[in-house]
Amino acid sequence: MHEMRPRLGQHCATLPLVTALSVLLAACGNAKSPDSMASAGNGTTGGGASGGKSGSTGGKSGSTGGKSGGTGGKSGGTSGSGSGSGSSGSGSGSGGSTSVPVGGKASAADIARKLGREPNFLIGMGNDLPSDYKWETAPVYSRGAPLDLHYIYLSQGWQDWNPGGYFAQVIAKVDGTKGVTPMSTVYAITGQGENTFGVLVDDSYMTPYWTAAKLLMQRYAEIDVPAIVHLEPDFWAFAEQKSGGDPTSVPAHLHPDCQSLPQDVSGMARCWIKLARDNAPKVVVGLHASEWAGGSGNEVGGFLNKLGAAEADIVVIDMLDRDAGCFEDGKLAQCMRSGSFYLDETNQKSPNYSERLAFAKQVNTTTGKPILWWQLPFGVPSTTPGGTPGHFRDNKVHYLFSHVQDFVDAGGLGAAFGTGAGDQTFVTTDGGQFDAAVKAYYAAPVALP
Repeated sequence: MHEMRPRLGQHCATLPLVTALSVLLAACGNAKSPDSMASAGNGTTGGGASGGKSGSTGGKSGSTGGKSGGTGGKSGGTSGSGSGSGSSGSGSGSGGSTSVPVGGKASAADIARKLGREPNFLIGMGNDLPSDYKWETAPVYSRGAPLDLHYIYLSQGWQDWNPGGYFAQVIAKVDGTKGVTPMSTVYAITGQGENTFGVLVDDSYMTPYWTAAKLLMQRYAEIDVPAIVHLEPDFWAFAEQKSGGDPTSVPAHLHPDCQSLPQDVSGMARCWIKLARDNAPKVVVGLHASEWAGGSGNEVGGFLNKLGAAEADIVVIDMLDRDAGCFEDGKLAQCMRSGSFYLDETNQKSPNYSERLAFAKQVNTTTGKPILWWQLPFGVPSTTPGGTPGHFRDNKVHYLFSHVQDFVDAGGLGAAFGTGAGDQTFVTTDGGQFDAAVKAYYAAPVALP
């Protein structure tokens, strides 16, 4: 029995709405140009937020933009987005992008090249924008070695965070100057709740939604850089459960450019993909696979195929976006959920990594798409359950960097680390674990097939 667990407001740190709006308006009010405009961001030191969310304090990662895929068939988390714009810059990820087939059977190495990276297992991080809007100081840029990917969240209304909807472009320009490939996680369909489908036929909601979708592609195209657009994490899982596996049974209004597509959930992902292909051919598009959506990776992958996964480039998967120890401690509002969350590194007891990789491999095989693991937590391994805010235990950094080939063999393209809630372990509180791991990895990276 898979839980359908709404996230908005359930596990997120909150900021009084009037305060959030004041921050947003104050930041935007002084804007002079797209490259200097700023709206609320999710901070590494107490960031502001859009939509009434807030960043965590005390040098921890921002609390906005979170969502988690849960273990043992569970789901949970919150959403929201740090946002804003900032310093200018231009350029693209290192290595230059390569023209490769989109959709179809492009290999993981092909996709890495399209993203302007070397054809090795990619490492990234995100949800880390500083609260002072000095985007060039985001923690992603100062790790033990230069990373490949930097992800941000785009939640409902992101196109209004600054005049002209330049936020994603501004961050992409900074990424370019730092040699990192940009990635946007679009989490915008959930503005009235994650498991709410009435909005799909509400033109007052869907018209600006689709306008923003096309605008995102146009803004990336204007600076001619490769980027990843990660589509609506968990929405497809709720849609699978809502529709009983038949996305054509749930109506949806699409962008005017997509009138030839089915006017239902099966056409939604295809519409996103069409907007990317028509407007931003360098963008890599990825649907999201949630473990709790169906009975197996084959089932989940099969549903994604009904949405048009064959026309996309990758599939994005998460394991758990906050430290296992936070749930074990069970004291913070964003970590109150029963279950077993600390994965067994010996793969002898459940839950374990062999199970997670088997799921990913099934999705990879069923869809034919490389897998990007996303928003993995930074926790440090410990034999003692729980921990304290900023120092909860987890072992995903340790396990992944000790078993990169296993992730490649499961169909992997790469992994992006980040926090999905406040008060989690972060790169500033992990005792140097993440920096040491990436430094050692980039000294001998693992090749992609």
